[in-house]
Amino acid sequence: MNRLFIFIFIFILIFSGCHNVKKEKSILKPSDAKISLHFPDWVHSAGIYEVNIRQYTKEGTFDAFSESLPRLKKMGVKILWFMPVFSISKDRKKGTLGSYYAVSDYQKINPAFGTEESFLKVVQMAHQLEMKVMLDWVPNHTGWSHHWIKNHPDYYSKDSLGNITDPIDPNTGKAFGWTDVADLNYDNKSMRREMISALKYWIKKADIDGYRFDVAGEVPMDFWQECLPELSSLKKDLFFLAESDKPELRNSGLFHATYGWKWHHLLKDIAKGKKNANDLFKWWQEDRDSFKYGFAMNFSTNHDENSWQGTTKSFFGPAERTMDILTFTFDGMPLIYSGQENNLDKQLAFFEKDEIDFGTYPKENFYRILLFRKANNQALWNGKAGGESFKVPTNDDSKYMAFTREKKVGKEMHRILVISNLTNQPGTIQLLGTRFAGFYIDAFNDEPINIMPDQPMYLNPWETIFLTNK
Repeated sequence: MNRLFIFIFIFILIFSGCHNVKKEKSILKPSDAKISLHFPDWVHSAGIYEVNIRQYTKEGTFDAFSESLPRLKKMGVKILWFMPVFSISKDRKKGTLGSYYAVSDYQKINPAFGTEESFLKVVQMAHQLEMKVMLDWVPNHTGWSHHWIKNHPDYYSKDSLGNITDPIDPNTGKAFGWTDVADLNYDNKSMRREMISALKYWIKKADIDGYRFDVAGEVPMDFWQECLPELSSLKKDLFFLAESDKPELRNSGLFHATYGWKWHHLLKDIAKGKKNANDLFKWWQEDRDSFKYGFAMNFSTNHDENSWQGTTKSFFGPAERTMDILTFTFDGMPLIYSGQENNLDKQLAFFEKDEIDFGTYPKENFYRILLFRKANNQALWNGKAGGESFKVPTNDDSKYMAFTREKKVGKEMHRILVISNLTNQPGTIQLLGTRFAGFYIDAFNDEPINIMPDQPMYLNPWETIFLTNK
């Protein structure tokens, strides 16, 4: 009998240790009910500008960045997304300065960026200029210097030997390679409450307007069901963006927006001749079938793409202008990354100081026009606030992309028409049908254009015509 007891006891220990390897991350039973979040009015006509404080100026501080606020306001920016502004862990850090995403304290500002007071000041200045502020939040993991490591090791995922682990890819069972961060255990109720408390802190303290949630798809759905409505109860007009393209995050009504990863990769493949306009139309239908709520954040680059994959010039080459226009006119919220208005043509170091070389802002007017058109033509607004998109058939849908968006506003019809040559060869496009016909102006120079049914148009390689009636 004693031997049997010892065997059972050892079996339980082994089973418990092995169970820790699997990251279940589930406490609450997922609800079938939709939690439809309120869409703030300020979201409808806005694009996002991603702020990389470390690299933005020589000083790399909030105070130095604040000098750019009037310029960004004039450019038409309505939302500022600040990459993580919190203190960075020193233990196991990568590079000289470490990663923004290896947080050592969710409620302390990175001293290299300034003080809490200087952060509050830049938020206040943005609000005075009628811009909204989103914070980048890292809920999936912390840095190894976080005080939870020492005081609450139970807040973290552990292997069979009881060691805290870095994040594991659930698809492969192997580490992502993010060795500078420790994976949080969402089976722990106390950790969840601490996380929500820290999120509430910045809403109360700084009156921020929303969060961009890093690696949102690796955090369990039932945490978002617990967390996001609670945050919204503090401030109704919060906006939530998930760094994920999982349909359930939006279809649940929990997130307003997700990442347009597939859109971005498809544009890169088209620019390199690997895919064509037909593939874009195919994706379009698949996206409509998958997502029933909210909208995507579309981008030609962001901090990850720039630092790890390349520049927009290397992605798109001579197609860059067209891909930017499509990103701003297709259904979804467009993103501008720090330096794009200066035609950023280098990969910014991620763990080191690598200042953006701002000069004469050669693309600033280009983005100003795109943001102006978005704000003033409701057909371009985000999600259901905007106009429905319709494919315009052409004489060759493998080469040419044409679509219209339209929305009735009172007695007026707001409409746009976008016509693109998605090849490196010149050609003549013919728009088939009648839906698109009418009077427009060129979005960039205001020249009037009357588009007739079945009208042929000559397009240079990678040329896009963006027409609007507002």
